[in-house]
Amino acid sequence: MITTDRFAFREALPAGGRLIGLDIGTKTIGTAFCDAAWTIASPAETIRRTKFGKDKEALQALITQQQVKGIVAGLPLNLDGSDSPRTQSVRAFARNIEDIGLPIFMWDERWSTAAVTRTLLDADASRARRSELVDKLAASYILQGAIDGLSMC
Repeated sequence: MITTDRFAFREALPAGGRLIGLDIGTKTIGTAFCDAAWTIASPAETIRRTKFGKDKEALQALITQQQVKGIVAGLPLNLDGSDSPRTQSVRAFARNIEDIGLPIFMWDERWSTAAVTRTLLDADASRARRSELVDKLAASYILQGAIDGLSMC
Protein backbone atom coordinates (compact mmCIF):
# COMPACT_ATOMS: atom_id res chain seq x y z
CA MET A 1 0.00 0.00 0.00
CA ILE A 2 1.29 3.44 -0.98
CA THR A 3 -0.67 6.43 0.30
CA THR A 4 -0.54 10.14 0.98
CA ASP A 5 -3.48 9.75 3.41
CA ARG A 6 -2.25 9.79 7.00
CA PHE A 7 -5.46 8.19 8.26
CA ALA A 8 -5.11 5.23 5.86
CA PHE A 9 -1.46 4.78 6.86
CA ARG A 10 -2.37 4.95 10.55
CA GLU A 11 -5.07 2.31 10.03
CA ALA A 12 -2.51 0.05 8.33
CA LEU A 13 -0.40 0.21 11.52
CA PRO A 14 -2.92 0.01 14.39
CA ALA A 15 -0.28 -1.12 16.89
CA GLY A 16 2.32 1.44 15.86
CA GLY A 17 5.84 0.13 15.45
CA ARG A 18 9.14 1.54 14.28
CA LEU A 19 9.11 3.54 11.07
CA ILE A 20 11.89 4.36 8.64
CA GLY A 21 12.01 7.79 7.04
CA LEU A 22 13.55 8.19 3.59
CA ASP A 23 14.91 11.23 1.79
CA ILE A 24 15.24 9.76 -1.70
CA GLY A 25 17.70 11.59 -3.90
CA THR A 26 19.36 10.79 -7.18
CA LYS A 27 22.75 10.08 -5.56
CA THR A 28 21.83 9.14 -1.99
CA ILE A 29 19.01 7.94 0.23
CA GLY A 30 18.99 9.51 3.67
CA THR A 31 17.47 7.31 6.37
CA ALA A 32 16.06 7.90 9.84
CA PHE A 33 14.17 5.82 12.38
CA CYS A 34 11.61 6.55 15.06
CA ASP A 35 10.72 4.63 18.16
CA ALA A 36 7.71 2.27 18.21
CA ALA A 37 5.57 4.88 20.00
CA TRP A 38 6.22 7.47 17.25
CA THR A 39 7.58 10.17 19.52
CA ILE A 40 10.98 11.08 18.10
CA ALA A 41 12.85 10.56 14.85
CA SER A 42 16.61 10.12 14.75
CA PRO A 43 18.91 10.27 11.72
CA ALA A 44 20.52 6.96 10.79
CA GLU A 45 22.70 6.60 7.72
CA THR A 46 23.03 7.67 4.15
CA ILE A 47 22.90 5.03 1.45
CA ARG A 48 25.03 5.89 -1.58
CA ARG A 49 22.92 4.98 -4.60
CA THR A 50 24.33 2.60 -7.17
CA LYS A 51 22.00 0.21 -8.97
CA PHE A 52 18.40 -0.08 -7.83
CA GLY A 53 18.80 -3.72 -6.78
CA LYS A 54 21.69 -2.88 -4.47
CA ASP A 55 19.88 0.18 -3.10
CA LYS A 56 16.84 -1.97 -2.33
CA GLU A 57 19.00 -4.65 -0.65
CA ALA A 58 20.63 -2.02 1.59
CA LEU A 59 17.22 -0.60 2.48
CA GLN A 60 15.79 -4.07 3.15
CA ALA A 61 18.73 -4.88 5.45
CA LEU A 62 18.07 -1.73 7.52
CA ILE A 63 14.35 -2.49 7.67
CA THR A 64 14.99 -6.03 8.88
CA GLN A 65 17.70 -5.01 11.35
CA GLN A 66 15.53 -2.30 12.92
CA GLN A 67 12.26 -4.30 12.81
CA VAL A 68 10.51 -1.57 10.84
CA LYS A 69 6.72 -1.76 10.40
CA GLY A 70 6.20 1.12 7.93
CA ILE A 71 8.00 3.44 5.51
CA VAL A 72 7.69 7.23 5.32
CA ALA A 73 9.10 8.59 2.06
CA GLY A 74 9.60 12.29 1.44
CA LEU A 75 7.61 13.51 -1.56
CA PRO A 76 9.33 16.49 -3.23
CA LEU A 77 6.39 18.52 -4.49
CA ASN A 78 6.71 21.85 -6.26
CA LEU A 79 6.02 24.91 -4.11
CA ASP A 80 2.49 25.10 -5.54
CA GLY A 81 1.86 21.47 -4.52
CA SER A 82 2.06 20.03 -8.02
CA ASP A 83 4.22 17.12 -9.13
CA SER A 84 7.62 17.60 -10.72
CA PRO A 85 9.90 15.16 -12.54
CA ARG A 86 11.63 14.52 -9.18
CA THR A 87 8.24 13.75 -7.59
CA GLN A 88 7.54 11.21 -10.31
CA SER A 89 10.93 9.59 -9.68
CA VAL A 90 10.21 9.23 -5.94
CA ARG A 91 6.76 7.78 -6.66
CA ALA A 92 8.39 5.25 -9.02
CA PHE A 93 10.93 4.35 -6.30
CA ALA A 94 8.06 3.76 -3.86
CA ARG A 95 6.27 1.51 -6.37
CA ASN A 96 9.51 -0.44 -6.86
CA ILE A 97 9.93 -1.11 -3.12
CA GLU A 98 6.25 -1.84 -2.50
CA ASP A 99 6.98 -5.57 -2.67
CA ILE A 100 8.96 -5.25 0.58
CA GLY A 101 5.49 -5.64 2.05
CA LEU A 102 5.29 -2.60 4.33
CA PRO A 103 2.84 0.29 4.04
CA ILE A 104 4.44 3.36 2.45
CA PHE A 105 3.37 6.87 3.44
CA MET A 106 4.34 9.67 1.05
CA TRP A 107 4.92 12.83 3.13
CA ASP A 108 5.27 16.35 1.69
CA GLU A 109 8.93 17.29 2.04
CA ARG A 110 9.02 20.62 0.24
CA TRP A 111 10.99 22.41 2.97
CA SER A 112 13.02 19.60 4.56
CA THR A 113 16.38 20.09 2.84
CA ALA A 114 16.15 23.88 3.13
CA ALA A 115 15.32 23.67 6.85
CA VAL A 116 18.13 21.22 7.56
CA THR A 117 20.65 23.20 5.52
CA ARG A 118 19.68 26.38 7.37
CA THR A 119 20.18 24.63 10.71
CA LEU A 120 23.60 23.34 9.64
CA LEU A 121 24.61 26.82 8.43
CA ASP A 122 23.50 28.28 11.76
CA ALA A 123 25.68 25.66 13.47
CA ASP A 124 28.59 26.84 11.31
CA ALA A 125 29.04 23.38 9.77
CA SER A 126 31.58 23.25 6.96
CA ARG A 127 30.45 22.53 3.42
CA ALA A 128 31.91 19.01 3.64
CA ARG A 129 30.15 18.34 6.96
CA ARG A 130 26.83 19.68 5.58
CA SER A 131 27.18 17.38 2.57
CA GLU A 132 27.81 14.44 4.87
CA LEU A 133 24.80 15.13 7.12
CA VAL A 134 22.08 16.78 5.04
CA ASP A 135 20.40 13.66 3.62
CA LYS A 136 20.01 11.71 6.86
CA LEU A 137 18.99 14.86 8.74
CA ALA A 138 16.42 15.61 6.03
CA ALA A 139 15.09 12.03 6.44
CA SER A 140 14.79 12.67 10.17
CA TYR A 141 13.00 15.98 9.55
CA ILE A 142 10.59 14.24 7.13
CA LEU A 143 9.92 11.40 9.56
CA GLN A 144 9.41 13.73 12.54
CA GLY A 145 6.87 15.77 10.57
CA ALA A 146 5.05 12.61 9.56
CA ILE A 147 4.90 11.12 13.06
CA ASP A 148 3.73 14.46 14.45
CA GLY A 149 0.96 14.43 11.83
CA LEU A 150 0.11 10.79 12.50
CA SER A 151 -0.23 11.41 16.22
CA MET A 152 -3.05 13.87 15.47
CA CYS A 153 -5.13 11.16 13.76
